Amino acid sequence: MIRILETVGFVKIRQKGSHVILKKDRKLIIVPLHKGKPLKRGLVRLIIKEAEICREEFFRLLDEV
Repeated sequence: MIRILETVGFVKIRQKGSHVILKKDRKLIIVPLHKGKPLKRGLVRLIIKEAEICREEFFRLLDEV
């Protein structure tokens, strides 16, 4: 997820514990990184929505990464 967000212009600004904070313009997105646990479907949808990435673009980027 972090690589995809960086591909569309988000920059990793810091990490606090198991949460990575990315920024683009004035938008902040927090991505949890809990070892051994994948992101749940609802959280992925929320991050995609907040990042303003359409579903098709997300899957295209997912194949590239």
